[in-house]
Amino acid sequence: MPNVTKLLHTRMRVNDIDATVKFYKEALGLTESRRHTSPRGAQLVFLQTPNSEEEIEICQMPDGSPSVQVQEDLMHLAFEVENLEAFAAEAAANGYELSDGPTQSGSGSIIAFFDAPEGYEVELIQRAKG
Repeated sequence: MPNVTKLLHTRMRVNDIDATVKFYKEALGLTESRRHTSPRGAQLVFLQTPNSEEEIEICQMPDGSPSVQVQEDLMHLAFEVENLEAFAAEAAANGYELSDGPTQSGSGSIIAFFDAPEGYEVELIQRAKG
């Protein structure tokens, strides 16, 4: 059976690519690695996460495509942070409030969530020290 060699990117379709990219850059500190239009006319922006090779591809289909309706708890992205309290305070100072948490998990990690502009959840995890 063939095996894949690595995860390259995850695609998320959105209605407002500019608002979504702004959120990921300002609230999470991701960087834009490239932007282009696909052969089908979709606008694509790839975002890079520090200390990871994998990217997040943000996609907005051309006008006339059905709008994105994100179901609650459909999926989320999870990011590790060193100090959740400090991270959340800085994000709040920039206008990005947590939507849930912080909450301590059974493993001792602390988790919290943001809601991205389209309704996708973003989980923040401060791993338990130990």
